Amino acid sequence: MNSAVLTLERPTAVRGRRPSQALGRQVLSFSGLRIEAPIGILAHEKTAPQAIRVDVELNQGLKPLQPGDHIEQVLDYRLVRQIILDESTAGHVNLLENLVGQLAQRLGRLPGILGVRVKVAKLHIFDDCEVAIRMETGVWDSRAAS
Repeated sequence: MNSAVLTLERPTAVRGRRPSQALGRQVLSFSGLRIEAPIGILAHEKTAPQAIRVDVELNQGLKPLQPGDHIEQVLDYRLVRQIILDESTAGHVNLLENLVGQLAQRLGRLPGILGVRVKVAKLHIFDDCEVAIRMETGVWDSRAAS
């Protein structure tokens, strides 16, 4: 009687993950982070912090739908929030546009970040509306984010 030996091989890893692992495009978002920031060109703005609201989206590209359950496997939200707070309060900035650019650059240097969207609104510049600047950098086309 002939006996057959069946050998099972593990799938080859592709960039550190199994080929059968389900993936999805992951975007980390912060919405409505309110900060008292030293910003503005008017005399009263130079002597007292101004209320701003920061919204951020970070494109992390394709990630496993189930990455594991340990903080070391993901981008720590606390780090992102602290960067936003630090950049927004580091020192006086005259223009909202400059702050938005600083945030985009700093957040874009985080590991694994493909694209950054930042929106900063000055909440009390006018009595009847808010003023916001939004900037987008890096990759946001889903075909290029793989």
